Amino acid sequence: MGSDCLSTWRFTVVKTVVKSGKTSTYEATLKDEDSWRGVVGFGDPGPLLERLEPGDRVTATVWRRDIVVLSKGGVRQNSSDAPRDELQMNAAVGVLAALVVAQAFAFGAVRLVRPRRYEPFTWNPYGKRLLITSVATCFGVGLPAVWIGIPWWTVPAVGVPAVVCAAGLMHHRLRPRAAGGV
Repeated sequence: MGSDCLSTWRFTVVKTVVKSGKTSTYEATLKDEDSWRGVVGFGDPGPLLERLEPGDRVTATVWRRDIVVLSKGGVRQNSSDAPRDELQMNAAVGVLAALVVAQAFAFGAVRLVRPRRYEPFTWNPYGKRLLITSVATCFGVGLPAVWIGIPWWTVPAVGVPAVVCAAGLMHHRLRPRAAGGV
């Protein structure tokens, strides 16, 4: 966050809503000394929101016109508008791009080296299956990594070997057999 658009403001809590269940709502309604009144959304009730009472004075950190953090008495809580550093999904998209590039390179290289004998390095079925496997693996590892909060580097550490293993198994099953042999 650049400090050129970061500021702090003092607000008074008007009310809070902490409703868990099928449709959860976590928000605080704030007002300033003038006439501004607004609602700040949160992803969960703690550690600050569940403690706030009407009339409490809070400090809000504002970034680009959005309240990104509320604090009171040393306890801070990010709002739903706080910027997130979800590197796991960045890693998942990057690994997917790298795998697609590697697949295109490998398929192209086989076509150049063996223009008449390039099977099974074709779109159908090997290329399509490998692309679907890459997408499913990258997002199947990246999304849980974000949700659980495990480090970003686990995405390539798990995703790449899984796709390479799947590619090897698919290639073994799809490669042409010699006539009369196994």
